[in-house]
Amino acid sequence: MRFYLIDDSPSIINILRIIIHERELGQVCGSAEHAADALEDLPVLRPDIVVVDLLMPEMDGITFVQKARSVVPEAAYIMLSQVTSKDMVADAYKSGVEFFLHKPVNSIEVESVIRRVCQSLSMRRTLSQVHTLMQQMPQPRPHPAAAPAAGTPQSPASDAASGVRQRAENLLRNIGVLGTTGSWDIIALVCYLAEHPEAKSLSVSALCGRVGNAKTVEQRIRRAAFTGLVNLANLGLEDYNNEIFTEYASTLYRFEQVRREMNCISGRGTAHGKVQLNQFLSAMVSYSTGEYY
Repeated sequence: MRFYLIDDSPSIINILRIIIHERELGQVCGSAEHAADALEDLPVLRPDIVVVDLLMPEMDGITFVQKARSVVPEAAYIMLSQVTSKDMVADAYKSGVEFFLHKPVNSIEVESVIRRVCQSLSMRRTLSQVHTLMQQMPQPRPHPAAAPAAGTPQSPASDAASGVRQRAENLLRNIGVLGTTGSWDIIALVCYLAEHPEAKSLSVSALCGRVGNAKTVEQRIRRAAFTGLVNLANLGLEDYNNEIFTEYASTLYRFEQVRREMNCISGRGTAHGKVQLNQFLSAMVSYSTGEYY
């Protein structure tokens, strides 16, 4: 990781530089004592992580981050300050700050926070790359168990079932879980529920028993659904206005659970988000049958 350091105190910059070097966290590609100078450097140096002081003359750290994100939106921002005001901290997070580092600088805290940010940044980049590759991939073949026999004439009912299956596959592709074992179980359940709407009143366990071993199927779909939640949380951290994030974070899941997973990934919390399978499957059916369109 490449770091850019901004603080009106040269000694703070030197301390951070030493910690980053000695703890082998990455390399410092540049530094500045004034925010205006940093804004000129960022487009050229393209750092991965920017550490900036909150209280600086001429331009405070929050204003700087707001401007810097339009220049290098892919970078992660860490705020350095002695301020403990909840309102100011909230404003900093809204501006795009990932974490706070407290003054006086503590080497253990610096290393811990930077490693968390590095991990979060790497995960977001990997997810973005995977999502891009998946969008470029050809449409996958239907699951063998669901594919019609060769030469079988397609009735209007089978056309409708094919459309449900295709929309379910597209949705799972969007949240990055298509191709997992659990994804085929989800598609099978969605198709079953689309054909038997009266089954919506059944428990998740009972539904899973309609397509296979209830316990095994439920475990697989829960893992796949949770992977989708994690993927959405990472998308939200990367771009809160991402259309996939805004579309599915509050329909397939409860938004507060996605937010909890975002906080866990970014180190602001320790509890992972939880999946409500009833809501997840119900929303999957609604999307796949066209009710949400």
